[in-house]
Amino acid sequence: MHASPAGIAPGKQAEDENFPVGSFLLPRRLRPHVAAFYVFARAADDIADDPELAPAEKIERLDACETALTTGGDLSGQPSAIRLRESLQQTGVSSAHARALLNAFRQDARQARYAAMADLIDYCDRSAAPVGRYLLELHGEDPSKLNLADPLCAALQIINHLQDCQDDFRQMNRVYLPTTWMHESGIDETALDAAETSPALRRVLDRCLDTCDTLLSQAASFPTRLQSRRLGAESAVIMALAHQLVAALRAGDPLRDRITLSRPRSAWIAVTAVSRFGLQILGGRRS
Repeated sequence: MHASPAGIAPGKQAEDENFPVGSFLLPRRLRPHVAAFYVFARAADDIADDPELAPAEKIERLDACETALTTGGDLSGQPSAIRLRESLQQTGVSSAHARALLNAFRQDARQARYAAMADLIDYCDRSAAPVGRYLLELHGEDPSKLNLADPLCAALQIINHLQDCQDDFRQMNRVYLPTTWMHESGIDETALDAAETSPALRRVLDRCLDTCDTLLSQAASFPTRLQSRRLGAESAVIMALAHQLVAALRAGDPLRDRITLSRPRSAWIAVTAVSRFGLQILGGRRS
């Protein structure tokens, strides 16, 4: 892995994600700010995932990101933090959401196993929920919507963990499946190193997918509860994609295949979701 000039290893881009990142559905004036948040999160995540860095060095670099984001200091090596800091100053959005993500990435540097699903949900409160919270604040939404946004974000994070469960174990020695559930099923983490999913591991994956179904059910009314119809439409698309990915993960084997939705299928799901949501993109009457 080759580091960028900023000392940050390149990772996934927005177009590689399962879910839209600042798509045309969002107000044009806010898209650059969403992009700044995404680039910052991606760069910090790449630090936490860099196999060539020791845990202490990862934390040191993440601390430098937070310093650049919040208080300034030596900004020369943290361009994504500089950009986000400027964005936050322009929008008045709190830095708390970005700092919460940094805490999750520090946790990744220190912790590689989770005993219970509750522990994973707690991790998602820092690794995923801040994204939804940032978008709500950026769009001027009522903070009370967090009780609907947080479950959606947690479901998306767990879906990603299930898609990447073998790579996470093999490449970074991380297991984002509850170890108690694995033990109850009579297996350990080495089951993730197999060529295909065993019946015992399938039971664990399905329990995780049951959790996703519950979380998505809790968030079901989220898109229609938002004041911003554009954010609501994007949320409706994300919800629809999440449901389809859960179904695909139930039917497929994430050890044997990369479980994703094709671009044509994702596009069709998105069009259908927007149509059902009823957003009039071209009418210009809704923000």
